[in-house]
Amino acid sequence: MDLQKNKVYRCQITDYTADGTGFAKIEGRAVFVPRTAVGDQCDVRIVKVTKNVAFGRVEKIIVPSAQRTAPACPVADKCGGCCYQHITYGEELRAKEKKVRDALTRIGGQDGAKLLGITGAPTTEHYRNKAQYPVGRDKEGSIVTGFYRSRSHDIVPVEKCLIQSETADKIAAVVREWMTEFSVMPYDYEKKRGTIRHIYVRVGEKSGESQLTLISATKKMPKLDVLVERLRAAAPSLTGILLNHNQRDDNVILGDRTDVLWGEPMLEDRLCGHTFLLSPEAFYQVNHAQAERLYACAVDYAGLTGEETVLDLYCGAGTITLALAEHAKTAIGVEIVPEAIENAKRNALRNGMENTEFFCADAGQAAQRLAKRGIDVLVVDPPRKGLDATARDAILKMQPPKVVYVSCDPATLARDVAELCGAGYTLEKAQAFDLFPRTFHVETVVLLSRETNPLTVEVRMEVETGEVKEHPTYKRIQEYVQEKYGFKVHTAYIAEVKRMVGLDMHKAPNAVEQRKHEYHPCPHEKVEAIKDALRHFGLIAE
Repeated sequence: MDLQKNKVYRCQITDYTADGTGFAKIEGRAVFVPRTAVGDQCDVRIVKVTKNVAFGRVEKIIVPSAQRTAPACPVADKCGGCCYQHITYGEELRAKEKKVRDALTRIGGQDGAKLLGITGAPTTEHYRNKAQYPVGRDKEGSIVTGFYRSRSHDIVPVEKCLIQSETADKIAAVVREWMTEFSVMPYDYEKKRGTIRHIYVRVGEKSGESQLTLISATKKMPKLDVLVERLRAAAPSLTGILLNHNQRDDNVILGDRTDVLWGEPMLEDRLCGHTFLLSPEAFYQVNHAQAERLYACAVDYAGLTGEETVLDLYCGAGTITLALAEHAKTAIGVEIVPEAIENAKRNALRNGMENTEFFCADAGQAAQRLAKRGIDVLVVDPPRKGLDATARDAILKMQPPKVVYVSCDPATLARDVAELCGAGYTLEKAQAFDLFPRTFHVETVVLLSRETNPLTVEVRMEVETGEVKEHPTYKRIQEYVQEKYGFKVHTAYIAEVKRMVGLDMHKAPNAVEQRKHEYHPCPHEKVEAIKDALRHFGLIAE
């Protein structure tokens, strides 16, 4: 029986989705209900029905979950920034650990026991060292700052955010007052006009410094000198006030040019015993205490003895690179953002780390060029989208004995782990870290190791016949298909077909059967092409 839109149903919440939404089964149909907790018994009104799932909103909680708590934030039910303000922190950690484990098993095809647990944060309030407030107007026309409503560009006004620093909130208030007094218009994304797009504040947890970057769509603004004077008076911790010019039509926050209105162009902070200078463009983890724990785990997983050459892809301002350099012979950092690489080079000099090198380049292209250096350990900390195809191919070509993968998205992490394990790597262990309390985001560190080189041809002597047969690698199969059929096949597809025909998979523990629930199965034409390659190499009968 199909669910009816606008009808109210009674149900119990049994799980959370990856974005923190509650999950229930109503008359056999999956229903997603925001702002609910596992164990809630509630009346839910269906607001949308699709072919396979439905979406609802809570009308009444009949029996609240034992893990439910009163949100400390007054706009928790409106703001899209936090999704877990209504449950206990212990329940949040349980949900996040399960999220990582589910991704590794269902998408990655791995043993969930390899995840050793999750490390919770020492505090869930005012932990963020970076705030990017969109600027707009409310219904009365007043200038407001805050955060977007979930799945929209409607700004929910927030003057005091429980996860942002109090310094950032204070600076945003000064800018709002200045804009109101001198008629500085917020940028209207629909009409493509206005001035201030975002207020970007970064604070140094250990240095005590703070930095403001105004993102503007126009070059000229009135009374900037007054703004600078008021900001310095209200926030003595400020060491730099910057103006970033962004006239793009998309939602990218920072433009290409940044001018200094007052003070220093970079913020200073200390992390993992090192001092860092940070430009607005440089990546820096938003939770200082948890970042130190995260990086300590990455260094531990690398297992360095002082003799290794380590490559750190997506190195940002060099935070992980310098932590690795303390224990390695040479640490090489690669980052595509020029400002971040300049920061990284200066940071290495400031900290006396002479065994470091930094290159501004695309991660995949740089990895290909550096393969000949003989990389012992590869560390990757990619953006949310994970490794691109070029980077994955470069890693498989480079074949470092160890890969330490630091991820901010369990789904793309699991996808990449499946690809790497399908090409000869083994997932040794993983650890999750909560760097973003009250949100659905979670960080994970995994260690992958390689026992054999799947890109070299393995030759075995058949005992009974004495015949020497070539046992091809995934790379050889890919090359055969590309040359004969003119298209590429993923290693996951090769693993799928090998399992399909009953070949031994001990060299590539990929558990492809589970991955079929998350990804489309191998297309028929590629199945036949891979089978042809397996016949060509004598792995299956003609």
